[in-house]
Formats: sequence, structure tokens, C-alpha cells
Amino acid sequence: ELALKSLGSEGLFLFSSLDTNNDLYLSPEEFKPIAEKLTGVAPISEFEEEEETPDPSGETLSVVAKFQPLVMETMTKSKDGFLGISHVALSGLRNWTAPAAPMSVMLARQFKAFLPPKNKVDLGDPWWIIPSELNIFTGYLSNNRFYPPPPKGKEIIIHRLLSMFHPRPFVKTRFAPQGAVACIQAISTFYYTIAFRIHAEFQLNEPPDFPFWFSPGQFTGHIILSKDSSHVREFKLFVPNNRSLNVDMEWLYGASESSNMEVDIGYLPQMELESTGPSIPSVIHDENGNVIDSRDPSGEPIQFVFEEITWQQEIPWEEAAQKLEVAMYPFKKVSYLPFTQAFERAKAEKKLVHSILLWGALDDQSCKHNKLLSASLPMPGSGRTLRETVLESSPILTLLNESFISSWSLVKELEELQTNRENEFYSKLADLHLEKYNFPVEMIICLPNGTVVHHINANYFLDITSMKPEDVESSIFSFSTNFEDPSTATYLQFLKEGLQRAKPYLQ
Repeated sequence: ELALKSLGSEGLFLFSSLDTNNDLYLSPEEFKPIAEKLTGVAPISEFEEEEETPDPSGETLSVVAKFQPLVMETMTKSKDGFLGISHVALSGLRNWTAPAAPMSVMLARQFKAFLPPKNKVDLGDPWWIIPSELNIFTGYLSNNRFYPPPPKGKEIIIHRLLSMFHPRPFVKTRFAPQGAVACIQAISTFYYTIAFRIHAEFQLNEPPDFPFWFSPGQFTGHIILSKDSSHVREFKLFVPNNRSLNVDMEWLYGASESSNMEVDIGYLPQMELESTGPSIPSVIHDENGNVIDSRDPSGEPIQFVFEEITWQQEIPWEEAAQKLEVAMYPFKKVSYLPFTQAFERAKAEKKLVHSILLWGALDDQSCKHNKLLSASLPMPGSGRTLRETVLESSPILTLLNESFISSWSLVKELEELQTNRENEFYSKLADLHLEKYNFPVEMIICLPNGTVVHHINANYFLDITSMKPEDVESSIFSFSTNFEDPSTATYLQFLKEGLQRAKPYLQ
């Protein structure tokens, strides 16, 4: 209340967008985006200075890339001839059929970027390898770009890894949440297993063609490395492929930022990097310190024997992945159940179902815009998407946890469920949802039996929240003076209105 009184609603919203840990205090690190914006100077970190002088005698790690191109038939709107989409627009996508570098040898110490800060050595406690620089002050990054900026600091190793797939990776995505986050999954005396999640994208076209953005849902994986980063035992990075859609694509039809943009989604069967084995010394010394040949007298490479690692503490991969997901998306503090499970739980707990129906959500554990809304819906004047702005608000989280069972679904999946007559109840639930759906995202509130009591389309929601409060005629979506963000107030009102409309049915 004091902050709102001191700063006003717009000032507090700006402050909150920078206050990443919500402690009502801006640390130097949190203030950094504004400092760099005003001064135009970005300080060089200690890590960047260290990376400039790598140790040539350190260990090296061999990494192989495996890639299967996008299955073109899974694109929902952009098949040949549909909507007049030209072959040229998709040329960069069609021509990308193999990794740019099938194999690469890297210095083990370059993976130091994955080590935890000194204050993040507890299992499952996430930290940012590459922090997001997007907030309401900086907005979102331009679509009209072809070449990524030079990587710096901890971006360097991730840029090099992703360059094995394609020569133009953008380590920082255009829209939030961008960056890379990690946590410790296991600890031994000398080693960590680090789980990580990276949001990055690729530019597939070059001039004179217009930009084509290829955005996998996420890159995830793990690394086992020594605490001094001198040795890497194991490394794997991949795009999850366990759902029917896992890539978002957007391309321009003109040379300016205001040019028309087409969007589509699709399925990528395989995109992964994996070490061929543990890192090995570049130079081998004998017991007297003399350099010896890396091959034995018969010409075969010397075989190294590595000690067995005994883990003293560890958590399951699923738990680590969940920690990373919540770090990227604070609104994930609310559990989102599979569609059919949500209705079963709602019936048992006598709650309503808060459901989000998406045209283009991506991979379950992955997507650029994650399990909720995959369509990119930037809030007016900022790079924050609808669910980031709204669903991480504490009043929203509180109400969702208290009165609703939440779920998200793909249109494609519900259409399949709708035609499955083995379970008439599930088919009916899908039918009731699809009746209310309009592109691209529909938020729906319904009873445990599937009866829809309230719904709002994401585009309409954005239109409402971009209006001035005095211009909003409908009392259903009127703004509250208790919240600095109209999106939060409007979504909270939407949920409350759903509860109110459900009362006659429940009685």
C-alpha cells in the first residue's frame, strides 16, 4: 500500500517488473537493466574475463548432434498452397535437414557456466545461468533481425552448443521468459549433476528473404561435472518430443517491424546434443611429468578409467524439472492437471474447473510459452505474455488454489477425445469445451460435469485490459482499485464472476 501510494499504479508496475524476487527492494543486479539502458554501458563480468584465457592443456569433451527436421505435415496452417503461403517463405525451414556441425570438441572448463553460485548449493534451488532481460521497461525484442548479437559471458558456451544445430541461434528469445535456469539434481564429494532449462530460438532465413523464427518449446538436459569444472563426466541437451507439438514458428511478410506476421506450430522429432564419453586430457603426462603420446605402441588411443561416482544427495529428474519450470513461470505454483483428471479431482473436491484451451500449446515439459498458452500474446507495451502478467499474481494464485482445479488442453487433443466414443463422458467434456473455443486461446470456467458457466477469449481479454478503466462499459470486467495491474484485476474478476455464475447450478 505504501509503495502504491509513493509510486502510483504505473510506477509500482514498473518497479514490480524489475523486483524479480518480490522483496520490494531493488538490488544492483535487478537495477542493472535500467542502468545499462540509461548509460548505454554494460559492465564486463568476471566470468567474461576468465573465458578470454582458456587453458589449452585442460580436458576436452566431444559432443555429437542428432537432428531430425520438422515434420512438415504437422504444421496446421502452412502446408503447400494453404492461405497462399509461398514456398520461398518456408525455404529456410525446408532446407534445414541436418545439424550444422555433427560433432564438436570443446574444453571442459567452458562448461563452468553451469556451476552453481556459492549461495545456490542446495538440491533443487534454482539459479539463472542467463537471466532474463525482458521486463516492462525493456519491452520485447525485435522480430526484424537476421543475425544474433555476439554472445558474452555465460552465453558463449550455450551459443556454441546451439550453433551445432544451426549457424544462427539466438540465446535470448524475443519474448519472455527468456534465458537459462539450472538447479542441482545430485551432489557427491567432487561432482554435481546439474539440471538445466534453456529458452532459445533460431533465425532460419537470411536476406533477401524475410525473417523466419524457429522457437523450440525448450532445451532441457543435464550435465555431470566436477566442482572445479576441470572434468565433465556426462552432458546431454535436447528438445522434449513427448507431445504432438513442440515448436513455434513465426515469419514476417515484409521488411519492417509492422509487417504482417504468420504463425504456425509443428512437431520436431529429434534435436539433441550428447557427449560421446567423459572429458579427457588434451595433453597426457607420465608419473614424472613428461608429456607422452596419446596412443599406445599399437596405435590405439589410450583408454582412461574413471572412478565410480557415489552420490550423497539427489532428487528425481521430475522434481528438478518442476523446480526449473516454476522458476521460469511463477504461475506454475498452481498445479495444472491433465484434462480428464481435472474433472475427476473437481468432482471429488467439489470445486470448479479453470481450464485453458489452446490452439498451439507446445511440449508438456517445454514450450516457449509453456504448458499454459503457447500462442505469443504480448501485453500492450511490454514483453510479458498474458499468463506471466496475470497468473503469477498472488491474488490469482490464491483464488485458483482455493476454489478451482486447473487444467490446460490442446484443441487437437480435445478433438481426438471428442471422437473417441469409448468414454462418452470424456467425449462430452471435450465437446462442451470445443463449443466455446475461439482462436487462439479460450479461458473457461465449468462445473465438474463439464457445463461451462463462464469463458473469455484471450484476444478479448487483451482488448479489455488495454483500455482505460473509464472506457470499459461491462461491469463483469471492470477494474479494481486494489491492484496496480489491470490484467490482474480483470482476470481476478473473471474468476470471481465464474464462481458467482456457478452458484445456481451448485445449489
